[in-house]
Amino acid sequence: MPSIRSCSADAGRLKHELEAADAVLIGAGAGLSSSAGFAYDGERFQKNFYDFEAKYGFHDMYTGGFYPYNTPEEYWAYWSRYIWLNRYTPAPKPVYDGLFALVRDKDYFVLTTNVDHQFQKAGFDKKRLFYTQGDYGLFQCSEPCCQKTYDNKELVRQMAEQQTEMRVPRELVPHCPVCGKPMTMNLRAGGAFVEDAGWHRAAAQYVEYLQQHEKDRVLFLELGIGRNTPSIVKFSFWRMTRQWPNAAYACVNMGEAYAPKEIEAKSICINEDIGSVLKRL
Repeated sequence: MPSIRSCSADAGRLKHELEAADAVLIGAGAGLSSSAGFAYDGERFQKNFYDFEAKYGFHDMYTGGFYPYNTPEEYWAYWSRYIWLNRYTPAPKPVYDGLFALVRDKDYFVLTTNVDHQFQKAGFDKKRLFYTQGDYGLFQCSEPCCQKTYDNKELVRQMAEQQTEMRVPRELVPHCPVCGKPMTMNLRAGGAFVEDAGWHRAAAQYVEYLQQHEKDRVLFLELGIGRNTPSIVKFSFWRMTRQWPNAAYACVNMGEAYAPKEIEAKSICINEDIGSVLKRL
């Protein structure tokens, strides 16, 4: 893409933009959680899923999530372990805490494609968060028969604790309380994703935030956005940076920090580990 150029700057300019901004809109993707220690392969995978790796032959958590398990008991043995580890267990590194320390006194909002709920766990105000792609902490009907979601912490804990030989007890397999069909995670996948009342409330709060700050000095701070769903954060941040007269764009992402030439003068791109940059700030 010839219109896109890599750019670099030290953290000093980013610190200046953070301090000068009237508002900070954070756009976060998987790279932010990776920096916080949420590795889905390697030692962390082998420590927690060694038995699944030995039996089924996959070598990372993502692949395990798509494996065609023979029974619901096996399926939920894997997924309860996965959800407990990546949603309810504290982050291995305090990257989210460091980010919150930088923006807690600013007029901030968070738009994220992550589903691990780490922002709220770090202290971010839930009224300033929009999880566009769902939440590991919610179940929904697999049909779905209705636009409802259900908190899953207690049931996931029971499945993770009571499973034996890579199976959960049959009575713990979750079913929709409305229609009785199997439950699934509230993750965007095709047309089955449930956008419940909380999702729509957060979407409205995001739109309101944009309307309030269009004329202000806004920093669009993009952290760890890859190429899976760039239209949600990256492309919209580029467009608004170009259109809003007082906006600046910052992208921090190991090996994937770049910006279009049309906003190059308004951009700060740092090709480094997010956690390391935030620590310097």
